[in-house]
Order: sequence, then structure tokens, then C-alpha cells
Amino acid sequence: MMSNNTVGVIHGRFQIVHLGHMEYLLAGKSRCQFLYVGIANPDPSLTTETKANPSRSLSTSNPFTYYERLVMIRESLLEAGVKRNEFEIVPFPINYPHLLKYYAPLNARFFMTIYDEWGREKMKMLKSLGLDVEVMWERTMLDRLTTGTVVRKFIANNEKWEHLVPAAVSRTIIDLGLDEKIRRITKDRSEA
Repeated sequence: MMSNNTVGVIHGRFQIVHLGHMEYLLAGKSRCQFLYVGIANPDPSLTTETKANPSRSLSTSNPFTYYERLVMIRESLLEAGVKRNEFEIVPFPINYPHLLKYYAPLNARFFMTIYDEWGREKMKMLKSLGLDVEVMWERTMLDRLTTGTVVRKFIANNEKWEHLVPAAVSRTIIDLGLDEKIRRITKDRSEA
């Protein structure tokens, strides 16, 4: 379903790109000609605790670097058939909304989904900036396909996880040694 929007913006932490993220990304892309994909919590200095969901700011909830997530998103979108000249990936410091103007075009339509209070808080935040916000859907947490937390836990426990992510992400995780990174972080945390 293509709308009259030529430029859209979508965002998330993408602390492992999973099939739920792909549903979200592709739904946003279907609504615009060019999509900016914003990576929230792009680095530790732009990551802060939110009252609506404090665990999102923990270092253990943010194991992947901006670059690692960029590769996962880029390769997944390409694998899904999105042309490289139809999207760009940018930092998206959602916890510092006054900085968004430096990373994303504010005259675009900002697509999002809502699953919890944090989603509602982000919607209010974006609307307070005068941005054009479109909620593509609102669902409960029980309606999610999976979460990054679940996938990371499966990786850490050497359980099957590949079926929860696009094939491009599975390859990226293995090629960049991110599965071992998750296991190391989990082991270090349990020994602390």
C-alpha cells in the first residue's frame, strides 16, 4: 500500500534484527518511496533510562554497536528485495528528541508501532516536536513475533535461534562473531 508519502522514517534499537523487526521495516517501506531507518541508542552516550521501560537502557540490553546493527538492517532489507537506493540508515537518539533534527528529515512521515507504554511515550515525544506520526498498528506484547531479548537469550544458551531472524542476520551474527560476543557478555554478567 503506497501512500502519497515520498519519505518516511522508522526507528528502533534493533538489538538483533528479528522477524518482527522485518515486518515493521517492510510495512514502513511499503508506505513511502524512500525510508530512513533510525537506530536508537546508537552509542552509550546517547542511551538513557526511560521510566516506561528501564531495561532498554542496560548495557546487557544493548550489546551490539551501531555498525553491527547497521549491517544487520542493511543486509536484511537487501535480502528482502528493497533496493539500496530506497533506504538509508542513520543514528536516531530517541532519548534526546531535540537532536533528531541532526539525523533525520523532520518533514518526513514518522512510522511507528505501539506495544507498550514506551511506544506511547515515544509517540507523544515525536508529536510534541510537530512531526507527522503514523502509528501503523498497536498490539499487545503477547502479539509480538519475538523480541531481541528472547533471541539473545537463545544465542547465549546455545539454543536454536536462527528461525527467529532473517537469513542475512544469521549470517551476519556468525560472520562477525556476534554469537560469541553475546555468550561472553552473558558469561561475564553471570560471574559478576
